[in-house]
Order: sequence, then C-alpha cells, then structure tokens
Amino acid sequence: MTGMDGSLSLSALFVSSFLAATLLPGGSEAVLFGVLKLDPHQYWPALAVATLGNTLGGMSSYLIGRIIPQHRELKGLEWVRRYGSPVLLVAWAPFIGDPLCVAAGWLRVNPWLSALCMAIGKFARYLVIAAVAA
Repeated sequence: MTGMDGSLSLSALFVSSFLAATLLPGGSEAVLFGVLKLDPHQYWPALAVATLGNTLGGMSSYLIGRIIPQHRELKGLEWVRRYGSPVLLVAWAPFIGDPLCVAAGWLRVNPWLSALCMAIGKFARYLVIAAVAA
C-alpha cells in the first residue's frame, strides 16, 4: 500500500487513535496492527501517527478536566495527586487512562509534562503492538 492508499490508512489510523483516547470507546491497536500488516514500510510513520493521535485525544480529555466545575470529585484524582504527571505514562490503559487524563486537567497539572508522559506511555504501548505485527 503506497501513495494515496498509504495516506488514507494513516489518516484512518490517526482518527481511530484520537477517538480511542477520548471518552468514546474505540480500539486503535487493531487499526495499527492492520496498517502494519498491509504495509510494513509504514512502520515508523504509523507509530508516529498513532502516538500523536492518541496523545492529542488524551489531551482533549485533559482539557475536559480543566473545564469541569471544581466542586466534583473525579476518578483517578488520588493517583494524579500522589504521582503527578508521571502517572500519565499509563494513560493508555483501558478503564483508568481516560479518568487519569481528566483528573490531571482538573488538577491543573503541567500540560506540557502531561502530554510528554502520555506520549511516552502511548508510544511504548504502540511499539509493542508494532513488534507483534512485524
């Protein structure tokens, strides 16, 4: 898959990765796996696109946390209070990742460090999936 087909598959991967990191359900891992099986030459671009999309999706949850009124307790709040931005290394994990991102925004944790920790964790997860697909 090259040219326009490759661009379309990377675009679909970006959208899937972004949506999977929001409060909406989704499975970008399967899309990444499929892209890499269809076109192994897209290894690094696919990893970059999936990581970027998933990190931006996580940061959209962070932003939602920033605008939630401050009188409500949130899931994941204690973890973020205790560990700060580094807890977002596991923002990719099902069931706990989204609440951690929202809680980090709610607590006004440094957004740059939050994005970096999210990106590192999400990249590591996608790297494992890509290794399996290779």
